Amino acid sequence: MSMKPSGPGEIPAETVRVARAAFRKGSLAIRIRDELGVLFTDEQFADLFPARGKPAWSPGRLALVLVLQFVEGLTDRQAAEAVRARIDFKYALGLELADAGFDYSVLSEFRDRLAGADAGRQVLDGILVAAREKNLLATGGKARTDSTHVLSAARELCWLELVSETLRSALNALAQAAPGWLTSTAEPDWFKHYATRAEDSRFPKARTKRDEVGLRIGTDGMRLLAAVTSPEAPPGLREVEQVEILRQIWVHHFHLVEGEVRRRDPKDRPPGATRPVTPYDPQARGSVKRDTMWDGYKVHLTETCGTDGPNLITNMATTVATVPDNAMSETIHTGLAEHGCLPGEHWVDAGYPTAAALVTARREHGIALHGPLQTVTVAQAKDGGCYGQDAFTINWDQQKVTCPNGATSTQWALRSSQQQLPVIRVRFSEADCRHCPALRDCVSSPKAERRELTLRQHDEHQALKQTRALQQTDGWKARYKIRAGVEGTISQGVGRCGLRRSRYRGLAKTSLQHQLTGAAINLARIDAHLTDTPRARTRTSHFAALRPAG
Repeated sequence: MSMKPSGPGEIPAETVRVARAAFRKGSLAIRIRDELGVLFTDEQFADLFPARGKPAWSPGRLALVLVLQFVEGLTDRQAAEAVRARIDFKYALGLELADAGFDYSVLSEFRDRLAGADAGRQVLDGILVAAREKNLLATGGKARTDSTHVLSAARELCWLELVSETLRSALNALAQAAPGWLTSTAEPDWFKHYATRAEDSRFPKARTKRDEVGLRIGTDGMRLLAAVTSPEAPPGLREVEQVEILRQIWVHHFHLVEGEVRRRDPKDRPPGATRPVTPYDPQARGSVKRDTMWDGYKVHLTETCGTDGPNLITNMATTVATVPDNAMSETIHTGLAEHGCLPGEHWVDAGYPTAAALVTARREHGIALHGPLQTVTVAQAKDGGCYGQDAFTINWDQQKVTCPNGATSTQWALRSSQQQLPVIRVRFSEADCRHCPALRDCVSSPKAERRELTLRQHDEHQALKQTRALQQTDGWKARYKIRAGVEGTISQGVGRCGLRRSRYRGLAKTSLQHQLTGAAINLARIDAHLTDTPRARTRTSHFAALRPAG
């Protein structure tokens, strides 16, 4: 399928006449077209299509259909039907009233092209560019960010279902790739155990019986992997995706002990960040945040705030579920910089700020990153202790540290932390510390004979110190309340666009879903701004309203 770029053109006169008569008060699609004009052109997506072949339906119009689909929560069939039957959609797309639209499968194919080229950001950018031209997007001011969990489109599986479905998936793939070979290789019992889905089976309730079933599945999987990798196997079977997934999951959960298959102990398994949780969405990962446990992904939303205009989403970043928030600050700032949406102040929750993030945001992007820093957990600083790190005097030029009782450090060395971050290790002499009457208050270990400190680099240390002091002021606490508004954005994304449930499988398509979600929320907010729709107030239950002041 090829694409022949065409100009956006004018809205047909008959479409305008009928739309004005049918929608006397307008509609979202009509107002967006009138206010923002043509949001997407075919040329923006020209690199997604070959130069030769059957002409495709206008990709610029398809991009707008995808956004309107998320605005109204439509399925592909419903969206295609809206293009065919709804006058306001034809007005927004600039179509003749008699235009028959397209088959609903075109939307799925177009999403595949967008996801394959990581072009979902182009859709969000189309909205932001149009909003900036109409002075609806303010940059250089304030922005806020938060993350939320996203459930995988694949069903959550228990361990027995995971290994059973993984083996069944591999058998089904091999049945297509090499049916004759698999017929002669498969054990007779395999047709009994793996011909139907694991959820249709009744696994034993007793622990010992369940362990036996798990070992039987593990042994069958080992036999299949041995057969696939044998010289007699047809070429190319090792490269089958489901076979590779089978190999990975078996390495993570099983091993051979004296020639027999055994399940790995929990301590012998790889970290959760590397372990697939389902064979049907191999990029999804299991994670936990406080009381929430989920299999899937995580999305980070950044929006403008503190302006008279609409608060618009300027960045959507999607990761697997195991990526921590504190690893995303630089990624988010880089994304904002690439699209000209950098704020002057960036308000985040406690998961994002680190010493390195504070310094990098200021040095590389000119951003003041604001968010509660993690509390100091060393024993010496708890309960107002007098021997926390802040009680020591640091001479950075001479690379010396003086303790509250006057002793001076004897060692200053550059090292790496457990997270492979550069730190400074400072040690005091045992001769100075051993006879100090405050030794037991200064060191946490009952056997330690001297104090040791781990310092950040100079700029990071100073940033932490200044930020901790600033966050104790009432003025900063009052300003920080602005961050809470991003919770409403997440709520709007969940209620309107199904933000917490991936519609598709794989990180690329889930990321595309989130870019479309951000674009859809922006259109809804621009429309609310145009119609002077007031922002929803924070809901308070009747009982909570009775709480006494103070």
